[in-house]
Amino acid sequence: MSDTIFALASGAGRAGVAVVRASGPRSGDLVRALAGNLPPPRAAALRALKDAEGGLIDKGLVLWFPGPASFTGEDVAEFQVHGGPAVIAALASALESLGARPADPGEFSRRAFAHGQMDLTEAEGLADLIDAETEAQRRQALAQMGGALGALYASWREALIDTLASIEGEIDFPDEDDVPDRLSERAGPALDALAASLRAHLQDNHRGERVREGFTIAVIGAPNAGKSSFINYMAGREAAIVSDIPGTTRDIVEVRLIRAGFVVYMADTAGLREASDVIEAEGVRRALMRAGEADMRCLIVDVSRETPDDAASLLRPGDAILFNKSDLTTDRPQAPDGIAGFHVSVTGADGLNAFAAWLDDQLIRRLGGAEAAPLSRARHRQLVERALASLEEARLWLDTRPELAGAEANRAIRALGELTGAVDVEDVLDRVFSQFCIGK
Repeated sequence: MSDTIFALASGAGRAGVAVVRASGPRSGDLVRALAGNLPPPRAAALRALKDAEGGLIDKGLVLWFPGPASFTGEDVAEFQVHGGPAVIAALASALESLGARPADPGEFSRRAFAHGQMDLTEAEGLADLIDAETEAQRRQALAQMGGALGALYASWREALIDTLASIEGEIDFPDEDDVPDRLSERAGPALDALAASLRAHLQDNHRGERVREGFTIAVIGAPNAGKSSFINYMAGREAAIVSDIPGTTRDIVEVRLIRAGFVVYMADTAGLREASDVIEAEGVRRALMRAGEADMRCLIVDVSRETPDDAASLLRPGDAILFNKSDLTTDRPQAPDGIAGFHVSVTGADGLNAFAAWLDDQLIRRLGGAEAAPLSRARHRQLVERALASLEEARLWLDTRPELAGAEANRAIRALGELTGAVDVEDVLDRVFSQFCIGK
């Protein structure tokens, strides 16, 4: 990282102010060449910025952050100029002429990680904060960026390293007087406690991932039950085609909602029935697949019909049934145990406020705050699962083959190290930081 990079750190397009940031060993030289001299550290100074020929680029604020007390841990310079595209282009051209190069996506954050300014989970929290659209996403990203997950994973790793020392003590020094017999047996309770902590962390119903990525609801039911009208009501617009012709919806129609501060993806699916052609059959197949994968299923039943709805078998505890067209009949069927039931008229919007209030409450209950920092990415879950599997293997071998128990403990330590970037896994780092925006 001997080169110096720069990037537009503010949003693209016309703006009142644009922020261009540079990081690297020649950042101070860039400031001197463009602005004449270095301002005091961390103090904004108004400067005339000039190119190599002495032509005025713009007048703006210059800030100087000598490393390691900077975001990246390197020398960092920041130029706050007027936000016109021509000004930004002229400043970028001047920086390139002075030997700096445009930054790659996530390169500033990667340099911060490389210089110990943040661990990998904190860097991911920063990316999530930039992408946050809801209050829940903002809070979760801030907690992760503040080290909530990293501290938890690091504590597990340190505890496991201590436990491994006990195991290896018996392996390496079995005849030493100062190493008690069966020292590895002392590692058993510690391994059990660590495994219990990892299991509890995994049993969170994917709460952190749902906050970050969105909660999914599959709207299912027979043709003409009112699914599309219900979707349109929830979306507040005509997102799905409504028709009296059965089988109008043949593919997944998904709408994105913000409910109770959480992102919700609600999917209108094909009517569940014996398909009349191959296209409808594919739509039914996709509907069943989406129903199986969704976080919640919402079954729409037309109670004006007297035929039973076989789709009820797809429901799970915590799902909902909307008995639609209740205004056309005095019949008031009840939902099965564990399923929330609502008597509604989708076209008249009767009873839908009660469902919406119930849904908001469910989102808060399922995705709301908890004391422990949640897993927020599939990468985290996979590594914790891998570490847990190795811990369980280590426990099985502990009493009979401590050398195998030690090998499994080492695998668990490596998996936990990958979570925070404590071990050097280059392809993991490339994958994580490539998802960042330019300038971060």
